[in-house]
Amino acid sequence: MSSSDVRQGDKAAVVAQGQRTPKKERQKQFLRLLTPVDSKQTAIYGVLGAAAFFLLWEVGHYLTPEESRRFLPSPQHVVGTLIRLIEEKNFLADVGISLYRVIFSFFVATVIAVPLGVFMGCFSNMRALINPILSGWRYLPAASFIPLLLVWFGPTDTQKLALLFLGVIFFLVALILDNTEAVEKSLVEAALTMGANRWQIVMGVVARAASPAIVDSLRNMIAVSWTYLVIAEIVAAQDGIGAVMMRAGRFLKVDIIMAGILAIGILGVLTDIAFRLLAYWMFPWNRKRRG
Repeated sequence: MSSSDVRQGDKAAVVAQGQRTPKKERQKQFLRLLTPVDSKQTAIYGVLGAAAFFLLWEVGHYLTPEESRRFLPSPQHVVGTLIRLIEEKNFLADVGISLYRVIFSFFVATVIAVPLGVFMGCFSNMRALINPILSGWRYLPAASFIPLLLVWFGPTDTQKLALLFLGVIFFLVALILDNTEAVEKSLVEAALTMGANRWQIVMGVVARAASPAIVDSLRNMIAVSWTYLVIAEIVAAQDGIGAVMMRAGRFLKVDIIMAGILAIGILGVLTDIAFRLLAYWMFPWNRKRRG
């Protein structure tokens, strides 16, 4: 028997074994560990997950007693309320104000956190000096600063921006520090061997190598900014999504509250997509590794 006959026999055995694979075993492949998922499958699963969520919401609405259904409006009613707010209540202006507060405060936090985290990751002495106090600040809830910020800035827009800033800055520094420390030491050693100076190593080697991970950290942390938005706009706010939701809460208008939540969720998803596109455009060498 030739070697080609043996290989053909092995292939036939593999095919036969696959045909005899029980149906339950094939179903378990959906939960296989560390299985790569392509972009098409990701899109399909995402649509199915969203459809399941809205279906459960719809079922919950109709299972609620009729006299209490206004406290759990249907998805169609909430979407209709959101459209009505945009068309009749100038809701887009409130969306724009909230978007400005989140983006501006996060930009300021980024300008401070990125250089600080990179330098702490590069220089052990600076990390030993600053990290202990920053670690302590991470355990302080941002909402606890509201009375102090009101004393300092009053019920102004600055107070809201400061609260959003405090909500992310300390965690952002810690994440970027971790991203910087994760850079392979061999890159630094190679740069030193080739005669690079300290500035070239920090900016040209470490910062560039950590950039994809830093952008991922920024993408994750801006989601935290959106979660703090309503808290920031609770106190003496006349505009913004949170202010609209708080006014609706006084009159038990649950549909408007849920429309505001839906609007924040949509804006958060769009922000996440923007960061993903930014990373895709800025770091083409990282696309295959992420996939």
